[in-house]
Amino acid sequence: MKKALLIIAQENYHDAELKGTRDGLVDAGFEIVLGSSEAGPCAGKLGGTEEAQVALKDVKTDEYDCIAFIGGSGARNFFDDPEARRIAHETARALKPLGAICIAPLILAKSQVLGGKKATVWNGDNEQEGELEKYGAIYTGQDITVDGKIVTANGPPAAEEFGRTLASL
Repeated sequence: MKKALLIIAQENYHDAELKGTRDGLVDAGFEIVLGSSEAGPCAGKLGGTEEAQVALKDVKTDEYDCIAFIGGSGARNFFDDPEARRIAHETARALKPLGAICIAPLILAKSQVLGGKKATVWNGDNEQEGELEKYGAIYTGQDITVDGKIVTANGPPAAEEFGRTLASL
């Protein structure tokens, strides 16, 4: 069975983005592993709770067929996280499907894996587009953007399709 790592914030991950992404991947036959800053309980911004099975420092990217970062305001904690950046780099270098939804594409941008690539991001505050472009990404404004093996999505309504798109790569 294929295995996907979904990375969520310890606090304030977006519940609907996690659910939709997970559903899309599970429907395609993927086993899901949740990762976060630390293994243990995680709290969603909409009241959900999840259990992260693996801490980012313990993630071995070669054990997964695809990896995605889930949004929500808590995803900001990964913007400058060296382990999140390591995971993004290793996944991109291995040419494995790498995804990010909502504000999480900024994790990929700040990890320097979106330079010259088309990407989208949640831009409800009209600031995220500029942040993405500052790191060399080409902002599309689409709900979902695929460039090579990198998939980005702009928020909860796109989550299930985001999961299916990741699975299809």
